[in-house]
Amino acid sequence: MNCKLWTAAAAALMLAACGGSDSGSKSGDVPRVFDPFPSTYTAYLSETTLLTNATVIDGAGNLLENAGVLIENGVIRAVGTGITAPEGARVIDARGKWITPGIIDNHSHLGAYPSPGVQAHGDGNEISGPVTAEVWVEHSVWPQDPGFTRALAGGVTAMQILPGSANLFGGRGVTLKNVPARTVQAMKFPEAPHTLKMACGENPKRVYGYGRGVTPGGAPYTRMGNVAGYREAWIKASDYKKKWDRFIAGTGDAPTRDLELETLAAALSGDILVHMHCYRADEMAIILDLSEEFGYRVAAFHHAVEAYKVADMLAEYGTCSSMWADWWGFKMEAYDAIPENIPMVHAAGACAIVHSDSDIGIQRLNQEAAKAWADGRRMGIDVPIEIAWQWLSLNPARSLGIADKTGTLEPGKMADVVVWSANPFSVYAQAEQVYIDGALMYDRNDPAYQPVMDFELGQPGEGDQK
Repeated sequence: MNCKLWTAAAAALMLAACGGSDSGSKSGDVPRVFDPFPSTYTAYLSETTLLTNATVIDGAGNLLENAGVLIENGVIRAVGTGITAPEGARVIDARGKWITPGIIDNHSHLGAYPSPGVQAHGDGNEISGPVTAEVWVEHSVWPQDPGFTRALAGGVTAMQILPGSANLFGGRGVTLKNVPARTVQAMKFPEAPHTLKMACGENPKRVYGYGRGVTPGGAPYTRMGNVAGYREAWIKASDYKKKWDRFIAGTGDAPTRDLELETLAAALSGDILVHMHCYRADEMAIILDLSEEFGYRVAAFHHAVEAYKVADMLAEYGTCSSMWADWWGFKMEAYDAIPENIPMVHAAGACAIVHSDSDIGIQRLNQEAAKAWADGRRMGIDVPIEIAWQWLSLNPARSLGIADKTGTLEPGKMADVVVWSANPFSVYAQAEQVYIDGALMYDRNDPAYQPVMDFELGQPGEGDQK
Protein backbone atom coordinates (compact mmCIF):
# COMPACT_ATOMS: atom_id res chain seq x y z
CA MET A 1 0.00 0.00 0.00
CA ASN A 2 1.21 3.52 -0.80
CA CYS A 3 0.65 5.20 2.58
CA LYS A 4 0.00 8.83 1.70
CA LEU A 5 -2.16 11.40 3.43
CA TRP A 6 -5.58 12.40 2.13
CA THR A 7 -8.23 13.58 4.56
CA ALA A 8 -7.75 13.15 8.29
CA ALA A 9 -10.35 10.40 8.54
CA ALA A 10 -8.92 8.58 5.55
CA ALA A 11 -5.45 8.94 7.00
CA ALA A 12 -6.57 7.56 10.34
CA LEU A 13 -8.23 4.58 8.67
CA MET A 14 -5.14 4.14 6.54
CA LEU A 15 -3.08 4.04 9.72
CA ALA A 16 -4.64 0.70 10.60
CA ALA A 17 -4.18 -0.59 7.06
CA CYS A 18 -0.52 0.45 7.07
CA GLY A 19 0.24 -1.17 10.40
CA GLY A 20 -1.12 1.35 12.92
CA SER A 21 -3.73 0.77 15.57
CA ASP A 22 -6.32 2.57 17.65
CA SER A 23 -6.18 -0.01 20.44
CA GLY A 24 -4.23 0.10 23.67
CA SER A 25 -4.03 -1.20 27.21
CA LYS A 26 -4.59 0.56 30.52
CA SER A 27 -1.83 1.50 32.89
CA GLY A 28 -1.66 0.76 36.61
CA ASP A 29 -4.68 1.01 38.86
CA VAL A 30 -3.44 3.26 41.67
CA PRO A 31 -6.00 6.10 41.60
CA ARG A 32 -3.51 8.96 41.73
CA VAL A 33 -1.77 7.80 38.52
CA PHE A 34 -4.57 5.80 36.90
CA ASP A 35 -5.30 6.68 33.27
CA PRO A 36 -8.61 5.27 32.05
CA PHE A 37 -8.03 7.00 28.69
CA PRO A 38 -4.64 5.61 27.63
CA SER A 39 -2.72 6.59 24.55
CA THR A 40 -3.50 4.41 21.56
CA TYR A 41 -0.95 6.18 19.36
CA THR A 42 0.95 4.03 16.90
CA ALA A 43 3.38 5.64 14.51
CA TYR A 44 2.62 5.71 10.81
CA LEU A 45 4.85 3.38 8.83
CA SER A 46 8.15 4.91 7.82
CA GLU A 47 10.95 3.96 5.50
CA THR A 48 14.68 4.07 6.09
CA THR A 49 15.72 7.55 4.95
CA LEU A 50 19.05 9.34 4.75
CA LEU A 51 18.91 13.13 4.48
CA THR A 52 22.30 14.34 3.25
CA ASN A 53 24.43 17.45 2.60
CA ALA A 54 22.41 19.75 4.88
CA THR A 55 23.18 22.15 7.69
CA VAL A 56 22.00 20.30 10.78
CA ILE A 57 21.00 21.79 14.13
CA ASP A 58 20.76 18.73 16.36
CA GLY A 59 18.98 20.39 19.31
CA ALA A 60 21.71 19.17 21.65
CA GLY A 61 23.77 22.31 21.03
CA ASN A 62 25.62 21.42 17.84
CA LEU A 63 25.56 22.86 14.32
CA LEU A 64 26.95 20.55 11.64
CA GLU A 65 27.77 21.62 8.08
CA ASN A 66 27.36 19.27 5.11
CA ALA A 67 25.91 16.66 7.43
CA GLY A 68 23.26 14.01 7.28
CA VAL A 69 20.52 12.45 9.38
CA LEU A 70 19.74 8.76 9.11
CA ILE A 71 16.20 7.66 10.03
CA GLU A 72 15.56 3.97 10.55
CA ASN A 73 12.63 2.16 12.16
CA GLY A 74 11.12 5.47 13.21
CA VAL A 75 14.14 6.67 15.23
CA ILE A 76 17.28 8.67 14.66
CA ARG A 77 20.02 6.19 13.83
CA ALA A 78 22.92 8.55 13.09
CA VAL A 79 23.71 12.26 12.73
CA GLY A 80 26.90 13.70 11.24
CA THR A 81 29.16 13.42 8.22
CA GLY A 82 30.20 10.34 6.32
CA ILE A 83 27.01 8.38 7.02
CA THR A 84 26.56 5.39 4.74
CA ALA A 85 23.02 4.69 3.60
CA PRO A 86 21.84 1.16 4.43
CA GLU A 87 20.80 -1.05 1.55
CA GLY A 88 17.37 -0.08 0.26
CA ALA A 89 17.33 3.29 2.04
CA ARG A 90 15.78 6.34 0.45
CA VAL A 91 18.48 8.99 0.01
CA ILE A 92 17.43 12.65 -0.19
CA ASP A 93 19.95 15.32 -1.16
CA ALA A 94 19.14 18.25 1.15
CA ARG A 95 21.91 20.46 -0.18
CA GLY A 96 21.28 24.11 0.76
CA LYS A 97 18.63 23.17 3.30
CA TRP A 98 18.61 23.08 7.10
CA ILE A 99 17.47 20.23 9.32
CA THR A 100 16.25 20.60 12.90
CA PRO A 101 14.33 18.65 15.51
CA GLY A 102 10.59 19.14 15.26
CA ILE A 103 9.14 22.13 17.08
CA ILE A 104 7.31 21.38 20.33
CA ASP A 105 4.77 23.97 21.43
CA ASN A 106 4.17 23.55 25.13
CA HIS A 107 1.23 25.97 25.27
CA SER A 108 -1.54 25.42 22.76
CA HIS A 109 -5.33 25.28 22.82
CA LEU A 110 -5.80 23.60 19.44
CA GLY A 111 -8.72 21.23 19.44
CA ALA A 112 -10.18 22.73 22.62
CA TYR A 113 -10.68 26.09 20.86
CA PRO A 114 -10.75 24.81 17.27
CA SER A 115 -11.42 26.55 14.01
CA PRO A 116 -13.86 27.86 13.06
CA GLY A 117 -13.79 29.91 16.26
CA VAL A 118 -17.46 29.91 17.10
CA GLN A 119 -19.09 29.79 20.52
CA ALA A 120 -20.15 26.18 20.05
CA HIS A 121 -16.47 25.21 19.76
CA GLY A 122 -15.33 26.98 22.95
CA ASP A 123 -14.47 24.01 25.16
CA GLY A 124 -11.29 25.18 26.87
CA ASN A 125 -12.52 26.82 30.08
CA GLU A 126 -14.66 24.97 32.62
CA ILE A 127 -15.83 28.01 34.56
CA SER A 128 -18.22 26.18 36.87
CA GLY A 129 -15.87 26.89 39.77
CA PRO A 130 -12.40 28.25 40.56
CA VAL A 131 -11.03 24.74 41.21
CA THR A 132 -11.81 22.31 38.38
CA ALA A 133 -8.84 19.96 38.64
CA GLU A 134 -11.21 17.09 37.89
CA VAL A 135 -11.56 17.98 34.19
CA TRP A 136 -9.23 16.73 31.45
CA VAL A 137 -8.76 18.93 28.40
CA GLU A 138 -8.36 15.88 26.17
CA HIS A 139 -12.08 15.34 26.59
CA SER A 140 -12.60 18.64 24.78
CA VAL A 141 -10.05 18.17 22.00
CA TRP A 142 -11.56 17.84 18.53
CA PRO A 143 -9.05 15.99 16.30
CA GLN A 144 -10.65 17.57 13.21
CA ASP A 145 -9.37 21.05 14.08
CA PRO A 146 -7.73 22.42 10.89
CA GLY A 147 -5.27 24.18 13.18
CA PHE A 148 -3.38 20.91 13.61
CA THR A 149 -2.48 20.72 9.92
CA ARG A 150 -1.48 24.40 9.83
CA ALA A 151 0.84 23.81 12.77
CA LEU A 152 2.27 20.75 11.01
CA ALA A 153 3.11 22.93 8.01
CA GLY A 154 5.02 25.18 10.41
CA GLY A 155 7.21 22.33 11.63
CA VAL A 156 5.32 21.51 14.84
CA THR A 157 5.57 17.79 15.61
CA ALA A 158 4.20 17.74 19.18
CA MET A 159 2.32 20.09 21.49
CA GLN A 160 0.78 20.40 24.90
CA ILE A 161 -2.92 21.20 24.84
CA LEU A 162 -3.98 23.06 27.96
CA PRO A 163 -7.29 24.16 29.45
CA GLY A 164 -7.83 27.90 29.58
CA SER A 165 -6.77 30.19 32.40
CA ALA A 166 -10.12 31.11 33.95
CA ASN A 167 -9.53 28.92 37.00
CA LEU A 168 -7.07 28.63 39.84
CA PHE A 169 -6.82 24.98 38.84
CA GLY A 170 -8.06 24.54 35.28
CA GLY A 171 -7.64 20.80 34.88
CA ARG A 172 -5.30 18.35 33.20
CA GLY A 173 -3.37 19.11 30.05
CA VAL A 174 -2.33 16.54 27.46
CA THR A 175 0.70 16.17 25.18
CA LEU A 176 -0.12 15.18 21.61
CA LYS A 177 1.72 13.97 18.55
CA ASN A 178 0.67 16.20 15.64
CA VAL A 179 -0.73 13.46 13.43
CA PRO A 180 -4.16 13.00 11.82
CA ALA A 181 -6.29 10.64 13.89
CA ARG A 182 -9.90 9.76 14.54
CA THR A 183 -9.59 10.10 18.32
CA VAL A 184 -7.56 12.22 20.67
CA GLN A 185 -6.24 9.05 22.31
CA ALA A 186 -4.66 8.10 18.99
CA MET A 187 -2.76 11.42 19.14
CA LYS A 188 -1.63 11.16 22.78
CA PHE A 189 2.14 11.14 23.13
CA PRO A 190 3.03 7.68 24.49
CA GLU A 191 4.05 7.68 28.16
CA ALA A 192 4.01 11.49 28.40
CA PRO A 193 2.98 12.48 31.93
CA HIS A 194 -0.24 14.35 32.48
CA THR A 195 0.05 18.02 33.29
CA LEU A 196 -1.97 20.35 35.52
CA LYS A 197 -2.91 23.85 34.39
CA MET A 198 -2.99 26.50 37.11
CA ALA A 199 -3.45 30.25 36.72
CA CYS A 200 -2.65 33.27 38.82
CA GLY A 201 -3.36 36.95 38.49
CA GLU A 202 -6.08 38.74 36.60
CA ASN A 203 -7.92 35.90 34.87
CA PRO A 204 -9.33 34.09 37.93
CA LYS A 205 -10.11 37.51 39.44
CA ARG A 206 -11.98 38.58 36.32
CA VAL A 207 -13.98 35.37 35.91
CA TYR A 208 -15.01 34.99 39.55
CA GLY A 209 -14.52 38.47 40.96
CA TYR A 210 -14.88 41.99 39.61
CA GLY A 211 -17.62 42.49 37.10
CA ARG A 212 -19.44 39.40 38.33
CA GLY A 213 -21.31 40.85 41.28
CA VAL A 214 -21.72 38.46 44.20
CA THR A 215 -19.39 35.52 43.63
CA PRO A 216 -19.97 31.92 44.69
CA GLY A 217 -18.59 30.84 48.04
CA GLY A 218 -14.85 30.26 47.95
CA ALA A 219 -14.34 32.08 44.63
CA PRO A 220 -11.41 34.55 44.48
CA TYR A 221 -11.95 38.27 44.18
CA THR A 222 -8.35 39.42 44.71
CA ARG A 223 -4.81 38.13 44.30
CA MET A 224 -4.75 37.26 47.99
CA GLY A 225 -7.98 35.36 47.40
CA ASN A 226 -6.25 33.46 44.59
CA VAL A 227 -3.42 32.35 46.87
CA ALA A 228 -5.81 31.37 49.65
CA GLY A 229 -7.71 29.28 47.10
CA TYR A 230 -4.55 27.44 46.03
CA ARG A 231 -3.60 26.70 49.64
CA GLU A 232 -7.04 25.45 50.58
CA ALA A 233 -7.06 23.07 47.62
CA TRP A 234 -3.53 21.80 48.30
CA ILE A 235 -4.40 21.16 51.96
CA LYS A 236 -7.34 18.99 50.92
CA ALA A 237 -5.17 17.19 48.36
CA SER A 238 -2.43 16.56 50.92
CA ASP A 239 -4.93 14.93 53.24
CA TYR A 240 -6.37 12.85 50.40
CA LYS A 241 -2.89 11.71 49.35
CA LYS A 242 -2.03 10.65 52.92
CA LYS A 243 -5.17 8.51 53.06
CA TRP A 244 -4.25 6.75 49.84
CA ASP A 245 -0.65 6.32 50.98
CA ARG A 246 -1.90 4.65 54.15
CA PHE A 247 -4.22 2.40 52.13
CA ILE A 248 -1.44 1.40 49.73
CA ALA A 249 0.83 0.66 52.71
CA GLY A 250 -1.91 -1.53 54.18
CA THR A 251 -2.48 0.66 57.23
CA GLY A 252 -5.81 2.26 56.34
CA ASP A 253 -9.06 1.90 54.45
CA ALA A 254 -9.48 2.95 50.83
CA PRO A 255 -10.77 6.52 50.60
CA THR A 256 -13.73 7.37 48.38
CA ARG A 257 -12.42 8.44 44.99
CA ASP A 258 -12.50 12.18 44.32
CA LEU A 259 -11.63 13.19 40.77
CA GLU A 260 -10.53 16.69 41.72
CA LEU A 261 -8.27 15.55 44.55
CA GLU A 262 -6.95 12.65 42.47
CA THR A 263 -5.36 15.09 40.07
CA LEU A 264 -4.00 17.34 42.81
CA ALA A 265 -2.62 14.41 44.82
CA ALA A 266 -0.84 13.13 41.70
CA ALA A 267 0.73 16.57 41.26
CA LEU A 268 1.95 16.42 44.86
CA SER A 269 3.47 13.01 44.10
CA GLY A 270 5.24 14.35 41.01
CA ASP A 271 3.25 12.12 38.66
CA ILE A 272 1.50 15.13 37.11
CA LEU A 273 3.57 18.17 36.04
CA VAL A 274 2.36 21.62 37.13
CA HIS A 275 2.23 24.32 34.44
CA MET A 276 1.46 27.77 35.82
CA HIS A 277 -0.06 30.67 33.87
CA CYS A 278 1.62 33.67 35.53
CA TYR A 279 2.70 37.07 34.18
CA ARG A 280 4.15 39.10 37.06
CA ALA A 281 7.50 38.48 38.71
CA ASP A 282 6.16 38.94 42.24
CA GLU A 283 3.47 36.32 41.67
CA MET A 284 5.98 33.85 40.26
CA ALA A 285 8.02 34.26 43.44
CA ILE A 286 4.92 33.62 45.56
CA ILE A 287 4.13 30.47 43.57
CA LEU A 288 7.68 29.18 44.11
CA ASP A 289 7.17 29.62 47.85
CA LEU A 290 3.78 27.94 47.62
CA SER A 291 5.26 24.93 45.86
CA GLU A 292 7.87 24.61 48.60
CA GLU A 293 5.15 24.78 51.26
CA PHE A 294 3.25 21.83 49.78
CA GLY A 295 6.11 19.90 48.23
CA TYR A 296 5.27 19.99 44.53
CA ARG A 297 7.34 21.34 41.65
CA VAL A 298 6.46 23.92 38.99
CA ALA A 299 7.50 22.52 35.63
CA ALA A 300 7.03 25.83 33.81
CA PHE A 301 5.62 29.32 34.16
CA HIS A 302 3.64 30.32 31.09
CA HIS A 303 3.52 33.75 29.45
CA ALA A 304 5.84 35.04 32.20
CA VAL A 305 6.34 38.47 30.65
CA GLU A 306 8.25 39.61 33.76
CA ALA A 307 10.43 36.50 34.01
CA TYR A 308 13.50 38.63 33.29
CA LYS A 309 13.08 40.24 36.71
CA VAL A 310 13.39 36.91 38.56
CA ALA A 311 15.42 34.90 36.04
CA ASP A 312 18.04 34.04 38.67
CA MET A 313 15.33 32.70 40.99
CA LEU A 314 13.87 30.59 38.19
CA ALA A 315 17.32 29.20 37.41
CA GLU A 316 18.02 28.35 41.04
CA TYR A 317 14.65 26.64 41.42
CA GLY A 318 15.09 24.73 38.15
CA THR A 319 11.85 25.62 36.39
CA CYS A 320 11.20 26.68 32.81
CA SER A 321 9.75 29.94 31.59
CA SER A 322 7.51 29.64 28.54
CA MET A 323 7.21 33.00 26.81
CA TRP A 324 6.12 35.01 23.79
CA ALA A 325 8.65 36.95 21.79
CA ASP A 326 6.85 40.29 21.96
CA TRP A 327 3.21 40.08 23.06
CA TRP A 328 2.49 42.68 25.71
CA GLY A 329 0.17 45.42 26.94
CA PHE A 330 -3.21 43.77 26.38
CA LYS A 331 -3.92 43.84 30.13
CA MET A 332 -2.20 45.37 33.13
CA GLU A 333 -0.23 42.29 34.16
CA ALA A 334 1.18 42.13 30.61
CA TYR A 335 2.30 45.76 30.66
CA ASP A 336 5.89 45.57 31.94
CA ALA A 337 7.20 43.33 29.15
CA ILE A 338 10.44 43.70 27.20
CA PRO A 339 11.41 42.03 23.90
CA GLU A 340 14.65 40.80 25.46
CA ASN A 341 12.77 38.67 28.01
CA ILE A 342 13.58 35.28 26.46
CA PRO A 343 17.33 35.82 25.91
CA MET A 344 17.67 37.37 29.39
CA VAL A 345 16.07 34.32 30.99
CA HIS A 346 18.40 32.13 28.94
CA ALA A 347 21.46 34.20 29.90
CA ALA A 348 20.61 33.76 33.59
CA GLY A 349 20.93 29.99 33.15
CA ALA A 350 17.21 29.29 33.31
CA CYS A 351 15.19 27.12 30.94
CA ALA A 352 13.72 29.41 28.26
CA ILE A 353 10.89 28.33 25.94
CA VAL A 354 9.10 30.04 23.05
CA HIS A 355 5.41 29.17 23.01
CA SER A 356 2.39 30.23 20.96
CA ASP A 357 -0.91 30.24 22.91
CA SER A 358 -2.31 31.00 19.45
CA ASP A 359 -3.65 29.08 16.47
CA ILE A 360 -1.84 31.64 14.30
CA GLY A 361 1.43 31.96 16.21
CA ILE A 362 1.90 28.19 16.26
CA GLN A 363 2.29 28.29 12.47
CA ARG A 364 5.49 30.36 12.65
CA LEU A 365 7.14 29.65 15.97
CA ASN A 366 10.52 29.60 14.23
CA GLN A 367 10.03 33.29 13.45
CA GLU A 368 8.96 34.04 17.03
CA ALA A 369 12.16 32.47 18.30
CA ALA A 370 14.16 34.39 15.70
CA LYS A 371 12.74 37.69 16.91
CA ALA A 372 13.74 36.94 20.50
CA TRP A 373 17.17 35.77 19.34
CA ALA A 374 17.70 38.99 17.38
CA ASP A 375 16.53 41.16 20.29
CA GLY A 376 19.06 39.44 22.51
CA ARG A 377 21.88 40.05 20.05
CA ARG A 378 21.02 43.75 19.89
CA MET A 379 21.52 44.05 23.65
CA GLY A 380 24.72 42.00 23.65
CA ILE A 381 23.36 38.54 24.49
CA ASP A 382 24.75 36.59 21.55
CA VAL A 383 23.21 33.12 21.74
CA PRO A 384 24.43 30.73 19.03
CA ILE A 385 21.55 29.68 16.80
CA GLU A 386 22.16 26.02 17.60
CA ILE A 387 21.60 26.83 21.28
CA ALA A 388 18.65 29.15 20.69
CA TRP A 389 16.86 26.36 18.81
CA GLN A 390 16.54 24.58 22.16
CA TRP A 391 13.89 27.18 23.05
CA LEU A 392 11.70 25.36 20.50
CA SER A 393 12.56 21.70 20.98
CA LEU A 394 14.67 20.45 23.89
CA ASN A 395 13.43 22.88 26.54
CA PRO A 396 9.70 22.40 25.89
CA ALA A 397 10.37 18.65 25.84
CA ARG A 398 11.97 19.00 29.27
CA SER A 399 8.97 20.88 30.61
CA LEU A 400 6.67 18.10 29.39
CA GLY A 401 8.74 15.21 30.70
CA ILE A 402 9.51 13.82 27.23
CA ALA A 403 13.10 14.99 26.66
CA ASP A 404 14.33 11.40 26.86
CA LYS A 405 12.23 10.62 23.78
CA THR A 406 12.27 13.70 21.56
CA GLY A 407 13.53 17.28 21.30
CA THR A 408 16.97 16.49 19.83
CA LEU A 409 18.36 14.61 16.86
CA GLU A 410 20.26 12.04 18.85
CA PRO A 411 20.56 8.32 18.09
CA GLY A 412 17.71 6.33 19.59
CA LYS A 413 15.29 9.25 19.89
CA MET A 414 12.04 9.57 17.96
CA ALA A 415 12.71 10.76 14.43
CA ASP A 416 10.74 14.02 14.73
CA VAL A 417 12.54 15.99 12.04
CA VAL A 418 11.96 19.14 9.97
CA VAL A 419 13.70 19.99 6.69
CA TRP A 420 13.73 23.76 6.14
CA SER A 421 14.22 25.58 2.85
CA ALA A 422 16.73 27.95 4.50
CA ASN A 423 18.06 29.00 7.88
CA PRO A 424 14.93 28.52 10.05
CA PHE A 425 15.56 31.85 11.79
CA SER A 426 15.06 33.59 8.44
CA VAL A 427 11.66 35.11 7.75
CA TYR A 428 11.86 33.49 4.31
CA ALA A 429 12.39 29.93 5.58
CA GLN A 430 9.62 27.38 5.14
CA ALA A 431 9.22 23.88 6.52
CA GLU A 432 9.48 21.73 3.39
CA GLN A 433 9.23 18.30 4.96
CA VAL A 434 8.08 17.20 8.40
CA TYR A 435 8.72 13.71 9.76
CA ILE A 436 7.09 12.31 12.89
CA ASP A 437 8.54 9.06 14.19
CA GLY A 438 10.30 8.79 10.85
CA ALA A 439 7.10 8.94 8.81
CA LEU A 440 6.78 11.75 6.27
CA MET A 441 3.69 13.59 7.50
CA TYR A 442 4.00 16.81 5.47
CA ASP A 443 5.68 17.73 2.19
CA ARG A 444 5.24 21.26 0.90
CA ASN A 445 5.93 20.09 -2.65
CA ASP A 446 3.62 17.07 -2.69
CA PRO A 447 -0.14 17.53 -2.16
CA ALA A 448 -0.42 13.86 -1.23
CA TYR A 449 1.42 14.73 1.97
CA GLN A 450 -0.62 17.83 2.86
CA PRO A 451 -3.42 16.47 5.07
CA VAL A 452 -6.83 18.10 4.91
CA MET A 453 -9.37 17.83 7.71
CA ASP A 454 -12.75 16.42 6.79
CA PHE A 455 -14.45 19.58 8.11
CA GLU A 456 -12.67 21.64 5.44
CA LEU A 457 -14.15 19.60 2.62
CA GLY A 458 -17.49 21.33 3.18
CA GLN A 459 -20.91 20.09 2.19
CA PRO A 460 -22.44 19.77 -1.27
CA GLY A 461 -24.45 22.73 -2.48
CA GLU A 462 -28.17 22.48 -3.03
CA GLY A 463 -27.66 21.93 -6.74
CA ASP A 464 -25.33 19.02 -6.04
CA GLN A 465 -27.86 17.05 -4.01
CA LYS A 466 -28.79 13.70 -5.52
